Amino acid sequence: MGRGLQSILFDLDGTLTDPKEGITKSVEYALNKFDIQIEHLDELLPYIGPPLYDSFIELHQFSEEQAQQAVVFYRERYSTVGMLENMVIDGIPQLLEDLKNKGFSLYVATSKPTVFAEQILEHYKLDHYFEHIGGSNLDGTRSKKKDVIQYVLDQNAILPEEAVMIGDREHDIIGAIGCGVESIGVTFGYGPKEELENAGADHIAYRVEEIADIIQHISLRERCAK
Repeated sequence: MGRGLQSILFDLDGTLTDPKEGITKSVEYALNKFDIQIEHLDELLPYIGPPLYDSFIELHQFSEEQAQQAVVFYRERYSTVGMLENMVIDGIPQLLEDLKNKGFSLYVATSKPTVFAEQILEHYKLDHYFEHIGGSNLDGTRSKKKDVIQYVLDQNAILPEEAVMIGDREHDIIGAIGCGVESIGVTFGYGPKEELENAGADHIAYRVEEIADIIQHISLRERCAK
């Protein structure tokens, strides 16, 4: 018999922080290197969430070699300027504080390189809430969300049935399903409700405040099932 919900995994971009400015401007910078001009930065919103390399291929039909180079260009700007063109989503610090006080262990599982995720969370003074910040490697490995989630589970000896994954894009939900983890899709990020539902999200939160209610519901449900 499991112990019930113990561990809560959070996506970063669009779930804990709003990275719109930094990511879209850094993608624009990379595309400009290929003489691709963007009329409006909102055209680049689909780049928020999925692995960058994949997005350059899928959204701009780059070859594998071009996509690799585009990621290099992106990081030229992102690592120096774009990383902190970011803001904490309203209500997130209070949510993290409340969950910690209730005894949950909190983790980050992001497709963003771990080194960037750590710097962002430290800058915004959120890092101390988390037991572990798990992301991708700079060489592009472990960038699929399923691989990141599995890595966080393995590194922290977390049982899938005692965890929940929270994220704003289908990749978060599909990754959670692939690891046998329950999922909460949030609509205040960059994935619409339909995307999250179609991916198979177990729960949908429209506001940050609803996340705590859903987590309480999961905990109560599991207690009643014992």
